[in-house]
Amino acid sequence: MITLVGTGHIFKIAEPVTFIIKNIWPDAVLVELDVSRYNAITSSETAENNDSTWAYRKMAKYQKKMAAEYDSKVGAEFIAAVETGKIIGAAIEFIDTNAHQTMERVWKEMSFRERMRFRFSLIGDRFRSKKKADDTMQDFAENEEKYFEAMRKRYPTLVRILIDERNVHMSEKIKEASAKYENIVAVIGDGHVEGISKLIGEASVRKIRLKTLMDTESMNSLRAELWSGIAEEEKK
Repeated sequence: MITLVGTGHIFKIAEPVTFIIKNIWPDAVLVELDVSRYNAITSSETAENNDSTWAYRKMAKYQKKMAAEYDSKVGAEFIAAVETGKIIGAAIEFIDTNAHQTMERVWKEMSFRERMRFRFSLIGDRFRSKKKADDTMQDFAENEEKYFEAMRKRYPTLVRILIDERNVHMSEKIKEASAKYENIVAVIGDGHVEGISKLIGEASVRKIRLKTLMDTESMNSLRAELWSGIAEEEKK
């Protein structure tokens, strides 16, 4: 069984992610990180450095600012997933491409027009509020296809490299893991869930989306479902 848990890296969702992993009790926990990025977000030192592209540093700064508004830290759900996986004795695998190298490719391959559009967007991020992040999440949850369609028109290179290519890469890593482990939880950005699910075969995938993690009533329903599943297993 493969469970894809869709997250948002600025939101305060470490607790629900921890709960899901504890109650599914997977053989392996996979996370949308590379080793260097994991080391960066678990270090007391800042993740940005002079070797990063301007775009990477700006995106990291914006995420840090927004995570603070949600009383969280960037990637807290990934840290929680790894730590919980270790506690239950699950194998831990990092399945993402190198974050710095990937963003460097995006910046190099963007057209001048797309790069300028992206630059102005990142500058504008400085003035965006928590409400804007909430609205964006809601828009995405209501019509994911429309959201990506608009993004592809504005930022075709960014979507191709950050979404499409990484979907392929991570789906291959998940397939490789599924050959070794029967029960897998993969904690990934919510924007990757549908694409990866299609690539690995939706029939074998359970999807838990960000909107569930962020909604108390939906999360309570999921808790009850997982608890009842445990009870059924104990009866056997």
